[in-house]
Amino acid sequence: MKVALIQQANTANRDENIAKLTRNISDAAAQGAELIVLQELHNCLYFCQTEDTTVFDLAETIPGPSTDYFSQLAAQHSVVIVLSLFERRAAGLYHNTAVVLEKDGSIAGKYRKMHIPDDPAYYEKFYFTPGDLGFEPIDTSVGRLGVLVCWDQWYPEAARLMAMGGADVLIYPTAIGWESTDAEAEKSRQQDAWVTVQRGHAVANGVPVIACNRTGHEPDPSGATNGIQFWGHSFVAGPQGEVLALAPDREEINLVVDIDLARAEQVRRWWPFFRDRRIDAFGDLTKRWKIK
Repeated sequence: MKVALIQQANTANRDENIAKLTRNISDAAAQGAELIVLQELHNCLYFCQTEDTTVFDLAETIPGPSTDYFSQLAAQHSVVIVLSLFERRAAGLYHNTAVVLEKDGSIAGKYRKMHIPDDPAYYEKFYFTPGDLGFEPIDTSVGRLGVLVCWDQWYPEAARLMAMGGADVLIYPTAIGWESTDAEAEKSRQQDAWVTVQRGHAVANGVPVIACNRTGHEPDPSGATNGIQFWGHSFVAGPQGEVLALAPDREEINLVVDIDLARAEQVRRWWPFFRDRRIDAFGDLTKRWKIK
C-alpha cells in the first residue's frame, strides 16, 4: 500500500489551509498514494493554546462541510483519506474526531479522541469531551485502519486494543511541538520519546505505524508563551519498528512511502507476542493504580 502523510504549516486563514490541503492531496494522489493521512485539526490553527469560548464556532457536524468537501476529493482521486476535525455533536458537546473517507467519497467510519490532555499550551479538556466510540478499527478498501489521535499515541493500551481489533496499521494524526524556552537537549529528549514510544507500538503489536504531525510556528494568542514550534518529523515505521520514511522538522512535505502489509504476518510468526500474552494476569490494568 502506498501511503502519503501531508505535513504542512497552517495559518489563521481556513480557506488558505484547505486550498493547500487540496493541492497536496492532488500531488499525493498523482504520486500513486492510495491512503492519505492529514495532520490533527488540519483546517485551522491549533487553537488549544488558550481557552476561548468563541473558538467553538469553528466546530462542525459530521457529516458536515468538511466531510462533504473532502469526500469529493476522495472520490475524484480514488483515495482513502483520514481527516481530523473539530466535531460539534450538540451544544456544549464537542469532540476531536478523526474521519475516514472511502475511495468513493463515503464515510467509512470515525474515531473520537479518547485521551485528552490539559497542559500549558495544550488546553484540550476545555474544548473536547473524551471519545465514546472505543478503540475500534475502521474497515476500508486498503485495509483495516486503527486510527487514533495525538495524545493517544503515548498509551500502549490504545495501540494494543486497536491491534487486537484486527488493525492492519496504526495511524496517528498529530499536533505536537516545542515551546521556545525549552533547552535544545530537552527538545531532543521530547522528540526522541515521541518517536520511540510509537515505534514501540509497532514492535509490540507487529503492525506498521503512521504518525502525521504538523510543522511551522503558531503564536500564543494570549502572549503568555512564545507559542508552539510544531516539530514536523512525521514518519512511518514498519512492524519491527524500523523507520521506513521520515519527514524533516521544519519543512512542509508530502511524504509518500510504500508499506508492505503482508510483512506484518511474517513478523508476528517470528515474534508471537499475542500468543504469549498472559491475559489471565492482566486484570489490574483496568485499575487507575495498583498500590493502595
